[in-house]
Amino acid sequence: MGKRMGRSYFQYRKDTMRIEKIIVFALLAIVFYACEKVEEKQDIAEKVVVEEPEIMEFGFNLNDFIVVRDTVRNGDSFGKILEKNNIGYGTVFNIVEKTKDTFDISKITAGKPYTLLCTKGDSLQRPECFIYQPNSIEYVVIKFKDSINAYKESKPVKIVQKEASGVITSSLSSALDDAGLSQRLAYDMSDIYAWTIDFFRLQKGDEFKVIYTEKYINDTTSVGIDRIHAAYFKHNNEPFYAFEFETDSVNKVKDYYDENAKNLRRAFLKAPVRYKHVRISSRYNLRRRIKLYGNRVRPHKGTDFAAPMGTPIISTANGVVVESARRGGNGNYVKVKHNSTYTTQYLHMKKRKVKVGEFVKQGDVIGWVGMTGNTSGPHVCYRFWKNGKQVDPFKQKLPDADPIDATLKESYLEYIQPLKAQIDAIKIQLPKEDINEEDAITSIN
Repeated sequence: MGKRMGRSYFQYRKDTMRIEKIIVFALLAIVFYACEKVEEKQDIAEKVVVEEPEIMEFGFNLNDFIVVRDTVRNGDSFGKILEKNNIGYGTVFNIVEKTKDTFDISKITAGKPYTLLCTKGDSLQRPECFIYQPNSIEYVVIKFKDSINAYKESKPVKIVQKEASGVITSSLSSALDDAGLSQRLAYDMSDIYAWTIDFFRLQKGDEFKVIYTEKYINDTTSVGIDRIHAAYFKHNNEPFYAFEFETDSVNKVKDYYDENAKNLRRAFLKAPVRYKHVRISSRYNLRRRIKLYGNRVRPHKGTDFAAPMGTPIISTANGVVVESARRGGNGNYVKVKHNSTYTTQYLHMKKRKVKVGEFVKQGDVIGWVGMTGNTSGPHVCYRFWKNGKQVDPFKQKLPDADPIDATLKESYLEYIQPLKAQIDAIKIQLPKEDINEEDAITSIN
């Protein structure tokens, strides 16, 4: 019996050792396999090359350069900018000579941004490319690493259609501010309704709606209003529609007409300066008292438009310059004869732009607002003659601009149908102080 037990014990020990060996071998195999996989993964990881995402701008991958961005400062010139960035005078001279037909370096303006693309690995960080942005869309590229060349490009622009509306509480500008809209809309609407509505005498409660397009770069950055396609203005409870329509597809001539195809323009603009720059400081008044002349009553046969010094003065209609001079109390002035009936004059200019005999079109710049002659502040005195007699232009029934061609009227009326339906459907955005609780709930729903 003891012999049997001894054999069983030894057999048990033998079996246990065999199992232990199997377990050890299994563990070793697992460890070895795992190590192989780790090494394999490491080999794969070593073979993977992580590339930086491309940062494209101005047609260049900016990862390939050291990028220096700055703004033109007062006193800066193209030469100074390059010289302080380690480009020698001789090279600057060659660049200017070889690119002058493409880019006039004297037009670099303080406050405008520029970018330098510099060679990587160059301890002096010398630029090989200069990029100047005269505005938010256009840019000029001057390359000078191996050879010198320059070219102009534009960033891709996306046009987005938008709608807006509002109520006048004090002025169109404040209504646009209340609605968080661009003041450019006021400027454009004042042009469209230049003779239909007096924007200097808007009434509280007047309403407007507008369909327009806005320009965007990089899908998110607005770079301004493109143009107005349709507008509606309720002034003194009378509705005024305006629709843009192309009347000449060859020359891309567009104008604005009402819902009955009547041209909204007149042969004359109401003001010799653009709306956003101006206010009427004194109207035509034959019994006006003038401080400059001892508060005596002296006829004022013009309309004074106060505006900042240097504001462009425009011709209110097509015509020929018959006088361009500086004389007495008029200061610098220009006189334009439009036809046998109408003549206009523009006084107190800082500087005149046109000469006698020149033909000017409606909207052409003929000078700039100043204080020459007898004046106590910067403005342009606008004078208007009809049949040789000075009159108040705001009280004249002036001729319309050319009507829409009869052959286009039917296509115009068909074209504006969906636009009119769209603008009629726009809900007027009330000023915040006029929104009551019920309106707010309706708006949310």
